[in-house]
Amino acid sequence: PPSIFGVFRPATRLALLSRSMPFKRFVEVGRVALICYGPDTGKLCTIINVVDQSRVLVDGPEGITGVRRQAVNIKRIMLTDYKVDAILNCPEKKLKALFESEDIMGKWKASNWGKKLENRKLRLATNDFERFQVMLARKERSAARKAAMGE
Repeated sequence: PPSIFGVFRPATRLALLSRSMPFKRFVEVGRVALICYGPDTGKLCTIINVVDQSRVLVDGPEGITGVRRQAVNIKRIMLTDYKVDAILNCPEKKLKALFESEDIMGKWKASNWGKKLENRKLRLATNDFERFQVMLARKERSAARKAAMGE
């Protein structure tokens, strides 16, 4: 009989159903997220509990990331690829131990996303003279590159 997959072919249907899901980052307990709005913008947090369809309970841990335990709207966080084995409503002491044992901050600083945010923060902290020095260094590097290529 016809199905939503077209002509019924057991092998094809099984292959379609057993494919991996396209999404890898789920809102789940233990998922590490980046806060993208509010006073804690740019800080990592860990989802501790799902309050309802639009809010989650997050915790830093505060000693490592600076985020206190609080309820945050899901629209204000971005999920990362990192996950710790936290239990529901995990105590901060245990969460801190998990964060340190899995070296989440080290992995984050080594990731492209973390490096990009750090570079953006450094660029925003420069003053006018430092930006001028960067411009001169770029010009010198470009001139040296052109001279090396023989143009």
